Amino acid sequence: MNKIVLFLVLYATAISAQDKFAVDTSYTIESTYNKLIKQYPFITIAKSEKKENVAEIYDLVYNQKQNRALHLDAYFYKKEKLNPAVIMIHGGGWRSGNKSQMQVMAQEIASKGYSCFAIQYSLSLEAKYPEGIYDIKNAIKFIKDNAKKLHVDPNKIAILGCSSGGQMAALIGTTNKDLAFEDALNTSKSSSKVNAIIDIDGILAFKHPQSKEAEMASFWLKGSYEENSENWKNASALSHTNKNTPPILFINSSFDRFHAGRDDMITILNENGIYNQVKTIENSPHSFWFFQPWFDEMIQYTTQFLNKIFK
Repeated sequence: MNKIVLFLVLYATAISAQDKFAVDTSYTIESTYNKLIKQYPFITIAKSEKKENVAEIYDLVYNQKQNRALHLDAYFYKKEKLNPAVIMIHGGGWRSGNKSQMQVMAQEIASKGYSCFAIQYSLSLEAKYPEGIYDIKNAIKFIKDNAKKLHVDPNKIAILGCSSGGQMAALIGTTNKDLAFEDALNTSKSSSKVNAIIDIDGILAFKHPQSKEAEMASFWLKGSYEENSENWKNASALSHTNKNTPPILFINSSFDRFHAGRDDMITILNENGIYNQVKTIENSPHSFWFFQPWFDEMIQYTTQFLNKIFK
């Protein structure tokens, strides 16, 4: 039997009709396009394109919770047995979005010699912070547990996220080996450690100004800053940045509010000799990663960074 087929039989299930949980479907590529097209009439949605050198496996179950299963989509470069891996976290204000929004990016990066994984995780309508962080760290352990089947070098793992996913990616990368951010119920012997971070327009420190983002953060973090300041601090990657932080790439839009904490974090990284880059997509909106002409520029920055760190 083909190895990929066997793996599907062993590990994959269809999304169960029994999986009932609250879903916010407001953040989609189409709705974002409709909001942006008037201001940016030249944009087009980056299209999915199946690559001949990339294998695609959808809806692998990486964790079975009491009430439902959590899934990931795998895209891996077929020509090498072990590739550096890129764990991908979608955005949506910690309450919306889904793993399919990372498909185009995953296909493109995988075709350049990587194994990419778009992760489903618990959103805030279903579970509050830090459950989503636990989920993604569990996914990393699952991928390492099945590294050979998924063409992954377990010592070369990058984590990438967009918007709220970027905030989560930075937090996960800065809390390597911190047991406070690990799921105590997970029995895997693999580590959730990552070796590089790519933060695409995700904040590094939660700020308090009243905004839509602050409202969504308050919902995820179990209260406003005044009500739960400890969570606001602990969920900020800046609070955990130190000499052990892995190399990081920041890819940013033109909107400063999504860069909160970045410059302070870079100061700490530079003091500790940790490699970092900032790439700004000029004249771009938030959610630029869904659209041409910015998509190709983002992919270029991402793969250049990954190649420098891993190849």
